[in-house]
Amino acid sequence: MCASPVPVNVLGSLSSGRIRTVDDVVEFEAHRSRLFGIAYRMLGSATEAEDIVQDAYLRWSQAEDVETPSAWLATVVTNLCLNQLTSARARRERYVGPWLPEPVATADGTLGPVDTAERRESVSFALLVLLEQLTPVERAVFVLREAFAYPHAEVAAVLGLSEANSRQVHRRARQRLVGHQPRRSASRGQELLERFLAAAYEGDVAGLERLLAADATSWADGGGKVNAARRPVVGANRVARYLIGILARFDTATNVSFVEVNGDLAVVGWVGETPLGLFAPQIEGDWVVALRIVANPDKLTYLAAQLSRSGELSGLQG
Repeated sequence: MCASPVPVNVLGSLSSGRIRTVDDVVEFEAHRSRLFGIAYRMLGSATEAEDIVQDAYLRWSQAEDVETPSAWLATVVTNLCLNQLTSARARRERYVGPWLPEPVATADGTLGPVDTAERRESVSFALLVLLEQLTPVERAVFVLREAFAYPHAEVAAVLGLSEANSRQVHRRARQRLVGHQPRRSASRGQELLERFLAAAYEGDVAGLERLLAADATSWADGGGKVNAARRPVVGANRVARYLIGILARFDTATNVSFVEVNGDLAVVGWVGETPLGLFAPQIEGDWVVALRIVANPDKLTYLAAQLSRSGELSGLQG
């Protein structure tokens, strides 16, 4: 779920904007999921994406004579994100340790359909991290074109470019991401993940190594707020020992749940309804080739709220 819908009984803007009709609010809500999906892919932050969508609603509440709401709202959200990216980039340069996106549960359609490999890829941790290498305009063109299949004419209109410019920026963005390999589907994803987690809890280094690719890499985002590796851990043996060390800190009150996050199955550790961390393995074939760990508590609040609303917290496994 995204931010809570605007209550129908609060139809006026919060300032001097015109009074909205019920149809106007319904119109905005019809676009909310797509707007949130654009903002999240642009920013890698669900919390910031929610704020962007709310800001877009306030602007919508003050707008007059909008001929094409879908295009108008996409333009507003994209440009708000471009402004946000300028300051976000400076903050991330000061970020303590590896930066990872905020995890978002995707089974409920919060980020739009993830029913194809291409759609899952558009919200994957791996791709969202790589998008940080792009300029804000390159990222906007890439997201609109690749994730939402906007024609270049519409991308150009949203960003104030010529169509030829849009094509050029898109080509440049793809060239800068040329090293990215889309994930290959895992043949036994949940079974492998269960074995992986069991070996980690048992302290079975050899068992974990058998499930890890030789050059497996782990990134941990603690944001300087919890104890986490501040550099990538590389190699099957080192990743296995690092993961076992992390899980050894958890006490018997910790529960785990399997959740579809950013298009893939992930493991969330909990004490009560408080998330302690998320383990997002990247599985290709029968191997875990990468492991991304989100432990920064600020980055887990959105996911916890999502799962609480959906009732998934009631199904925690010991």
